[in-house]
Amino acid sequence: MTYEAIKQQFNNEKTYTGVVQLRQDSDVIWSKSYGYRQVADQLPNTINTRFGIASGTKLLTGVAVCQLVEQGKIQFESRLQDVLDFEFPNFDTNVTVYHLLTHTSGIPDYFDEETMDDFGALWIDRPTYTIHSPKDVLPLFQNQPMKFPPETRFHYNNAGFILLGLIIEAVSGQSYTEYVTDNILKPANMTHSGFFSMDRLPANTALGYVNYGEDNPQTNIFQIPYVGSSDGGVFVTASDVGHFWDALLGNTLLSPEMTQQMLKIHVKENDDPADDTHYGLGIWLQAQDNQPTAYYGVGTDPGVAFASAYIPTKNIDITLISNTETEEFWQLFKTALDNLI
Repeated sequence: MTYEAIKQQFNNEKTYTGVVQLRQDSDVIWSKSYGYRQVADQLPNTINTRFGIASGTKLLTGVAVCQLVEQGKIQFESRLQDVLDFEFPNFDTNVTVYHLLTHTSGIPDYFDEETMDDFGALWIDRPTYTIHSPKDVLPLFQNQPMKFPPETRFHYNNAGFILLGLIIEAVSGQSYTEYVTDNILKPANMTHSGFFSMDRLPANTALGYVNYGEDNPQTNIFQIPYVGSSDGGVFVTASDVGHFWDALLGNTLLSPEMTQQMLKIHVKENDDPADDTHYGLGIWLQAQDNQPTAYYGVGTDPGVAFASAYIPTKNIDITLISNTETEEFWQLFKTALDNLI
């Protein structure tokens, strides 16, 4: 697929709302915005609009943990029970930072994507406005039983990244959002990104819509936490995502050795030999013959969809961010990625 074909693919999708950015060698080849950041006032999205990226935030958490390992403040082999003072009465005592970072810990998840599909339903008894930091999520899972023994399989786990956020806070002496802002967002020149409270979003920030396209659509303010945390919720612009790739791959955030460690294959998503999906340290990978063909982060919440991938053989990255979540979004990303690799 040529770049022109990718452009046409997006322009033919009449319901897309959000932005797309395609870069090669860190130069923007093409970028475009679609739809509205505020539907009621017909305020359009722009290429500089901020969007929430949900679990795309796990990329930042992965970098933060790797930084603290490099600083000697923690080890990948450090056990959860030796790092945090919180009680986890039913957790395996052998769960480590590495297990949490690779989704192989086996701990219970507060939103288990194998058995649950309505993220908004989580907050009926514990309203989103009460969630201000990683520790506020603990009551949703800390007393539940293990799903499986550590390191026996991959199981995508949001709670594991909540615990990583608590570990970052414990060993750095800063809140999770302060640490990431000072040590990742600022050094990466992500000047328009941040952890914003849902009732105080800055200018040119897209509202997330759970039913975009309908008359008087509903926003997601009561369906996602009040402020982002270590498993999801940072707000970014498309250009800042490009800056993140530049900083990560240019070894601004980590040493070359630790960058390589983060980006190498650590675990396969499942046992299907036809599935080329793998995971590194806080980052997804596609691979062929055990060689990565793409590094990527993805995220979805009510009113949020994010996907950004870097193709190492061509030095190309593509970013899609939308203020609604649809099947069409993921088809656009999959088709573009398949044809760029």
